[in-house]
Amino acid sequence: AMAAWRSLGLLLCLWALRLPAPPAGTGAAARGLDVASYRERVRAMFYHAYEHYLESAFPYDELRPLTCDGQDTWGSFSLTLIDALDTLLILGNVSEFQRVVNVLQEGVDFDIDVNASVFETNIRVVGGLLSAHLLSKKAGVEVEAGWPCSGPLLRMAEEAARKLLPAFQTPTGMPYGTVNLLHGVNPGETPVTCTAGIGTFIVEFATLSHLTGDPVFEDVARKALKALWKNRSDIGLVGNHIDVVTAKWVAQDAGIGAGVDSYFEYLVKGAILLQDGELMAMFLEYDKAIKNYTKFDDWYLWVQMYKGTVSMPVFQSLEAYWPGLQSLIGDVDNAMRTFLNYYTVWKQFGGLPEFYNIPQGYTVDKREGYPLRPELIESAMYLYRATRDPTLLELGRDAVESIEKISKVDCGFATIKDLRDHRLDNRMESFFLAETVKYLYLLFDPDNFIHNDGSVFDVVITPYGECVLNAGGYVFNTEAHPIDPAALHCCRKRKEEQWEVEDLMREFYSLKKNKKFTLKRASDHGEEESAKDPQDTSSEKGGEKRNSKKSSHSLLSCPSQSFNSKLAVLGQVFLDNT
Repeated sequence: AMAAWRSLGLLLCLWALRLPAPPAGTGAAARGLDVASYRERVRAMFYHAYEHYLESAFPYDELRPLTCDGQDTWGSFSLTLIDALDTLLILGNVSEFQRVVNVLQEGVDFDIDVNASVFETNIRVVGGLLSAHLLSKKAGVEVEAGWPCSGPLLRMAEEAARKLLPAFQTPTGMPYGTVNLLHGVNPGETPVTCTAGIGTFIVEFATLSHLTGDPVFEDVARKALKALWKNRSDIGLVGNHIDVVTAKWVAQDAGIGAGVDSYFEYLVKGAILLQDGELMAMFLEYDKAIKNYTKFDDWYLWVQMYKGTVSMPVFQSLEAYWPGLQSLIGDVDNAMRTFLNYYTVWKQFGGLPEFYNIPQGYTVDKREGYPLRPELIESAMYLYRATRDPTLLELGRDAVESIEKISKVDCGFATIKDLRDHRLDNRMESFFLAETVKYLYLLFDPDNFIHNDGSVFDVVITPYGECVLNAGGYVFNTEAHPIDPAALHCCRKRKEEQWEVEDLMREFYSLKKNKKFTLKRASDHGEEESAKDPQDTSSEKGGEKRNSKKSSHSLLSCPSQSFNSKLAVLGQVFLDNT
């Protein structure tokens, strides 16, 4: 476990101390790609879809773009409006953000007799509301006293999440897949849930617990994660579907795609968000097994979870998130090789078919569609931030051209039913505005506040003291809703946190007694640099050695650095300005 702590601590420190990126667009310009032009085309795509949703589909969940009307799909929440809210701010539209916040407060009701997907409600509704809540002040919303520890959107997110809690009341702690928002779990509900539907809660639920002070959300999310870990096979793999009552695997196909995907994603993102070495250690063990049994020539196949024998030699479009996830743990070379494999499929069809037979090099019967999914674009965005490789911008260009040419209709953008003949389906999923357009825009907008390197930030006063927000380091949930990790430290103050700040200040003043220091608040990467733990280590600087205090609370530690670096401890930021 300690090795995992050190590994994650080093990773976060390297991220926080990364060198300035090369000027945006340098590689792209050499290939004649006009980044600003594509950014504006993506903006136009968003508004074409968004305005037609408002005109033709609101208050239904989704737009039906071929018939210019709406339908409820995931629970009658005006889902597209919730999913698109933080995208509005990323595009700079604060006035519409403010208007939609008021509309949602007045119009969304979770006390309804509706059977809702626990997974989808969490990632789209709870995640969307939490993200909008944390971005409200930046969007010019007049926040109430006590924000970000209170607020109407936070209360809505908490109400929605509480409606999901009955699903977790199982002998294993793994949740049912569906819950009735008024009555709880139906008596005849199937106990079979997919792995992702069990392991995709820690980002939203831990954020809720930290903001509200109620540990129940994080507790149930952790219990579900650990139940999956406990039930992995002897060769270290998990299957696709499991009985949440008996813990027996019903579908034993192991891979990184549909039914499993965001479980792995949330181990990494939960580890970063919460500075949790145990979650990262779990992922790294899975990563070894995945590479050992499912990876072939930078493709990832499906195998039998107990034997490791190939069961499906297919690539699923949902797997295209994997290179982006690899980039988050620093495995950039492997990520780029796999990304380039996936990009060849895109160029073959003008999109990613749901299933692609790798040996045959073609689509799988009845899986030829592309519902405008974001995963390959998501990976391009992450990898471009890491490498500035212009090939990644070219994928963005190809995505804009394909979606506009094939999918655009008078009332929005339609799901592509078959990439071979470009037949369309009468649906525009809410993730098109939440994820696909957002990741495309961020790929072409290097100066967006989401990419903040810590050079600007906000200091807010909470009932628990000052904290720093909007300094960067956002963690996207699996629906691309950004969570500010620094916010998790705004709404409670443990004694040991206070000791850490006191120790840091004491060390600042004692390091170079003959020099004059000017202390001021400076920029910070919310999650990355807050990994600094002055308690766990003894440091020798300026000829002095400081012995750490003993504490039951262990944070991540960075390698020793000189104190002309910026430092942060749980949201409090300082700078040696000499």
